[in-house]
Amino acid sequence: MTQVTPTGPQAPDAADAVAATGKTDGTQAAAAKKTNLREYGIVGALIAIVVLFQLLTGGKLLMPDNVASLFQQNAYVMILAIGMVMVIIAGHIDLSVGSIVAFIGGVLAIAMMNWHLPWIVAVLVGVALGLVIGAWQGFWVAYVGVPAFIVTLAGMLIFRGLAILIVGETIAGLPEGFVGISNAGLLGTLGFAGAADVLTLVIGIAGIAAFVFSQLRTRATMRSHNLKVEPGSMFLTKLVGVSLLLAVFTWILSQSAIGTPYVLILVAVLIFAYGFLMGRTVFGRHVYAIGGNVHAAVLSGVNVKTMNFRIFINMGLLASLAAVVTTSRAGAALAAAGNNYELDAIAACFIGGTAVTGGVGKVSGVIVGALIMGVLNMGLSIIGTNPALQNVIKGLVLLIAVAFDLINKRRAAGA
Repeated sequence: MTQVTPTGPQAPDAADAVAATGKTDGTQAAAAKKTNLREYGIVGALIAIVVLFQLLTGGKLLMPDNVASLFQQNAYVMILAIGMVMVIIAGHIDLSVGSIVAFIGGVLAIAMMNWHLPWIVAVLVGVALGLVIGAWQGFWVAYVGVPAFIVTLAGMLIFRGLAILIVGETIAGLPEGFVGISNAGLLGTLGFAGAADVLTLVIGIAGIAAFVFSQLRTRATMRSHNLKVEPGSMFLTKLVGVSLLLAVFTWILSQSAIGTPYVLILVAVLIFAYGFLMGRTVFGRHVYAIGGNVHAAVLSGVNVKTMNFRIFINMGLLASLAAVVTTSRAGAALAAAGNNYELDAIAACFIGGTAVTGGVGKVSGVIVGALIMGVLNMGLSIIGTNPALQNVIKGLVLLIAVAFDLINKRRAAGA
């Protein structure tokens, strides 16, 4: 069987196609094309949902302040989904992240209000605690051999109980600087161009340039390793389309009351960092290898135990960042914080194209999935949909997305 080493964000899917079929050249190109069409379909679904709710809300969805709120309200989903996609790709699941968010949020509030620590120091304490919790759960999964489903189910109960014990109901009155993490942004630093914040426009232009550069570099790298790439017309359409979407988003956001939200900067940094980690490093290739075929990964020299341990440490780290964002957004620590967060993160992964069986998934895909969930939440709220009905709609969207992905894979396997 021909072995192909993934070298860019799109390489793992191509490699999976080759590994599954034992074929290259035409078969690989067809598989890569189907993968790209699936990715474009996800983005197309996001655009369609945005357009639909823009019409249903009478243009309110894309008002500048609502666009800023979309990221402020859904930053926790994006952060958790980035970690969750790695867990799912490796063939695991994590049901504890919502409870961890509540517990660490409670510790953060106690550190600031009772221990009188500066909020920056309290955040560092929360991050350290997240790493410890991740190591705790990773130990049971990696070295004891308890299935991640059981370990994280136990973690969900343990950390929710601890959150209730230490928080009670609410700890409020948190420092203004800490609250500003999720409720403020960069505004007016470089002045204004009419009603638009210049710094936001600069950040947007830099983001577009970084996207185009990364795509061109990935394409060149894949060619240098004799991997098939998508047709030039399709590639150019993607570059132009995504760049236009980013430009429109940047222009709207630049007119919001807070400019570029701080949490958007945090999420953007995580997207680039983890996109690089999963697409261009040995660590990322090993994660895909474990999820694709754990026995083959062991025979290839991958230390599966160590990798699983690190994956859960990373999940603990990102859960702590989600706790910071969530607690800051609420301006208080709540015992009920993080309720159903694990479900939101898992749904974002599956809607974003992550395979239920592991081995396939991308950071960019789960971010699109998180945005779909966020737009659904905001759009349905603006038009006054009953919260119970909102859950019904989101559940149907998740079911349809996963079913669509499985049907396509079965057709591809049959072909």
